[in-house]
Amino acid sequence: MKLYGTVTSPFVRHCRVALTQCRLDWEFVTGDMESLTAQSPVHKIPYLSDGDRVLGDSCSIIKFARESAGQEFFPDIDEYDLFCTTNTILDAAVNVFQLGKDGLTPEHSPYLGRQAKRVESGLSVLDSRVGPGNYALSDGILRVACFLDWGLFRNRIDIEPYDNLRAVLDFSNQDPVFTSTSIPEEMR
Repeated sequence: MKLYGTVTSPFVRHCRVALTQCRLDWEFVTGDMESLTAQSPVHKIPYLSDGDRVLGDSCSIIKFARESAGQEFFPDIDEYDLFCTTNTILDAAVNVFQLGKDGLTPEHSPYLGRQAKRVESGLSVLDSRVGPGNYALSDGILRVACFLDWGLFRNRIDIEPYDNLRAVLDFSNQDPVFTSTSIPEEMR
């Protein structure tokens, strides 16, 4: 089983955490974005190959990992909605980041302006959804933590005003599997 992706992708990171937690036999194949996406069935990362099976989205990869380990994938609808809501916000943040590299900014594009507002309002939504509370490193919380760590690394978000989001990231950073997949210091 091979997972293809980059160490900076929050979607790839979540897959790496899930595959490691599930104690599956897998290999992480990294490279530059252009060569990895050229090989991907849908020209994006992550993707996973396992024999003849190729999965082209982090959601299906995580479901495959959990179910291969005999675990239920999202038994709770509220947890699944947290995961999906985080995906929406993360997709918006990635759009703003990637298009910004091409010189297109929210100030010059109504679409990107809406995406930037989605990220901004989404932080407040996530903060209210995750706590305060006793956390478990569920896939909903993992998706939030992967997003937060990526957003801070890329200078896309500020979580200082959000006590619950900071608590989720602090909690996640105490988990050895989560920290073993963090973006290397030399890249920060």
